[in-house]
Amino acid sequence: MERLSKLIDTPRRFVQGRLGVFGGTFDPPHIGHLALAWEALHSLELERVLWVLTPYPPHKRGQGILSLDERLAMLKIALAAIAEFEISQVDIDRPPPQYAVDTLHLLKEKYPQAELYYLIGGDSLHDLPTWFHPDELLAACDAIGVMRRPLDQVDLPALETAIPGITARLKWLDAPLLDISSSDIRRRIAENRPFRYLLPEGVYQIVCEQRLYRYN
Repeated sequence: MERLSKLIDTPRRFVQGRLGVFGGTFDPPHIGHLALAWEALHSLELERVLWVLTPYPPHKRGQGILSLDERLAMLKIALAAIAEFEISQVDIDRPPPQYAVDTLHLLKEKYPQAELYYLIGGDSLHDLPTWFHPDELLAACDAIGVMRRPLDQVDLPALETAIPGITARLKWLDAPLLDISSSDIRRRIAENRPFRYLLPEGVYQIVCEQRLYRYN
C-alpha cells in the first residue's frame, strides 16, 4: 500500500520537534480519525502525530468498550501505512486513571525539546472545563489544535473565563466537517446497517472476521 504522503503534490512543511498528541479510545478507529489527524499534520506543520490509545478512559467508566488488545490491534492496522503517525505507549504503560494532563506531562519528559500540540474535537473543547485539572493541561502543552465537527458549539468567552489564557492557545483546523463517530459506527454494526466505507480496509476486515460490536 502506497504511503499517503506520496500522494501530496507539494512537499509537506513541518517544524522539527513539533508533535501532535491525539488521544482517544478509538473504539473503533475510523476514517474520520485519519482524515482529521492528517489535516492536523499539515495545517499545524507537525513532524509527527502521536496517537495515544487510552486503555481505561476516566469519562467512560461503566461503559462497555472493547478490550485494549482488540482496540490496539485495529489501531496498528489503521496506521500501518503512514510513517508520520505513531502509536504512543504512554497511557498503555501506566495504571489508570489516565488523565490527559498526566499524559502530557509524561510526553514532555520523554520529548523535553518538543512542542506538544494537543489535538481535540470541538465537542471535547466545549467540555474541557470539566476535565481533570484543565488549567494544568493548558500549561503542559504549547497549543491546542481544534478539529471541528458538525453541530459542535463552543462558547469562547465562557471557555476563557473557565480556563484563562486558552483562547490565545487555540489553533483552529480548516478540516472537512465529517459527521463520523465511533459510537455511530458501533450502533450501525449492531443494527446490521451499512458501515463499509467508514473504516480503513484492515479495520473493516477485523470487525467482520471477529464479529465485533455485534450483540446477537
